[in-house]
Amino acid sequence: MADQMAVGMTFEKTLTVTEVLTAGQLHRRGMYVLSTPEMIRLVEHCALEGVQPFLQSNQNSVGTRVDVRHLGATPMGMQVTAHCTLVEIDRRRLVFQAEVHDELEKVGEGTHERFIVDAEKQLARIQEKLARWKAPA
Repeated sequence: MADQMAVGMTFEKTLTVTEVLTAGQLHRRGMYVLSTPEMIRLVEHCALEGVQPFLQSNQNSVGTRVDVRHLGATPMGMQVTAHCTLVEIDRRRLVFQAEVHDELEKVGEGTHERFIVDAEKQLARIQEKLARWKAPA
């Protein structure tokens, strides 16, 4: 099914900014606006959820690069929407152009890269790394 993905596909994800998603939650200084890490998480979720239906049952996609500018503040209570457009497919590498808008203006823009991986092989690599880490010195 991954071969059904095409350049130009656009995906969207919306959320409401709550206190746990704000910069105030990060440093407790009263900046109750959408934090940059949460905006990046929104972009990643948008791309991930967008491509998931096109992957085979033994595949997953992992984020490998994010280059996003946070352009403006979105206060608690407002909705914010990520729009991710698939702009490049290079075998297993997927590149998205992202824009983030709140209810009034564009508040973020950039690119996001994901790779399609074989889930079982990825899990085996993770298990092997855990075993090396836990091995006695």
